[in-house]
Amino acid sequence: MALLQQIEEVFQLVVQYGVLLLECAGVAVLLVTAVKSMIGCIKHTPHIRLYLAQGISLALEFKLGGEVLRTVLVRELSELMVLGLVILLRGALTFIIHWEIKSEEARLDESAGHEEPVLTETGRRP
Repeated sequence: MALLQQIEEVFQLVVQYGVLLLECAGVAVLLVTAVKSMIGCIKHTPHIRLYLAQGISLALEFKLGGEVLRTVLVRELSELMVLGLVILLRGALTFIIHWEIKSEEARLDESAGHEEPVLTETGRRP
């Protein structure tokens, strides 16, 4: 029994560090994207709105991954319900942002008369 308890404690520690790592990655991506977008806005960089939306989407994906990993540690039904709602909200935000990205790309393609996408997933021209 003592061995199982130690394994469980190590497992919980690994999961907690994994959640922390994913959450920090999401925050870092969001901060870098926000700073680059502010600089791009000042310089009047074209397609900066699309770049910002892609950065927010990536940050939300990291944060969502942290929430899903956090479900491993849930012990009570009330915690699971709150966590489920947070996951649903973040999932909905991700869906809306992806929709916005596709709409913006289509608008830019239409206005430029291009057959191919204006920007790739990395935010650069193909």
